Amino acid sequence: MSERSAHMSVMTSSAPRVRRMTLRRRRQVAGFLFALPAIALVVGFIGVPIGQAVYYSFTQWNGLTSTWIGPSTWAQAFHNSNLWTALENNALLLLAVPFALGLPLGIAVLLHQRVAGWRIFRSIYFLPTAISWVVLGLVAERFFAYQGTLNSIIHALGFSHVNTNMLGYESTALSALGITFVFTMIGTNTMLFLTGLATLDPSLEEAARIDGAGSWRIFRSITLPHLSRFIQLAFVMTVIALFSALFSLIFVMTGGGPGYATTTMEFLIYQTGFNQGDFGTAALYGLILFVLTGIVGVVQLRLIGSNE
Repeated sequence: MSERSAHMSVMTSSAPRVRRMTLRRRRQVAGFLFALPAIALVVGFIGVPIGQAVYYSFTQWNGLTSTWIGPSTWAQAFHNSNLWTALENNALLLLAVPFALGLPLGIAVLLHQRVAGWRIFRSIYFLPTAISWVVLGLVAERFFAYQGTLNSIIHALGFSHVNTNMLGYESTALSALGITFVFTMIGTNTMLFLTGLATLDPSLEEAARIDGAGSWRIFRSITLPHLSRFIQLAFVMTVIALFSALFSLIFVMTGGGPGYATTTMEFLIYQTGFNQGDFGTAALYGLILFVLTGIVGVVQLRLIGSNE
């Protein structure tokens, strides 16, 4: 009798646990069923194209017919000097990222202090964000041209013997592109930093000033740590834009030239596919660009995880 009672007590105590496990399993199944349409869309619009790109990267494809070549297509691609030139240009353009973050951060801090005319300046700095990058590229092309605005300014300052043509030389064309990119990112990053500053508790700054802290100490010890998440987000957005959103600027400013001086990975994909008709190699380059941007995302996740 005692054994039966013990057995019944064990069954009674385990029943709630079984019910909890059953309920958890049902919730998991229900969650999967609700997420299934979204999963199908992701697979259909992202997974399938990526799979096709992987397949075509091993073929010779002219856009209509494809011939299977095999892994040798990758070996040939990595022996192409144009690929390494494009990767080098992307790497050099990364030098513009600190400026694309630092300048908007300084502007946002000044605007947050409500300096005279801060509303007007906020609109001015945000203006490039509301304008197409094609238009900004045309403006930049005219600014850096041999008979453009930059030379007019230099001559007006009294240096009539100085003439620049930054877009006409391989040594300076990439710098002009980087400067234009920084200008295009100022509005977006400034608004992002202003949003972060708006969430900062003013009492923290007031308490620091009462304790005798100066503006630089407040910025370094309070403002900057508070903006760390916003800086991380701006960094990822800026780097991804640098790898995948420069096409319009390059197309209207330099066309990838002189030579391949301003050809980045995304522009090399366009040139290889649409100018040379080699869509198989273009798909391969697209996968390389996809991996590079994926690495940036993984590094960002690691940074966020380490900060937490």
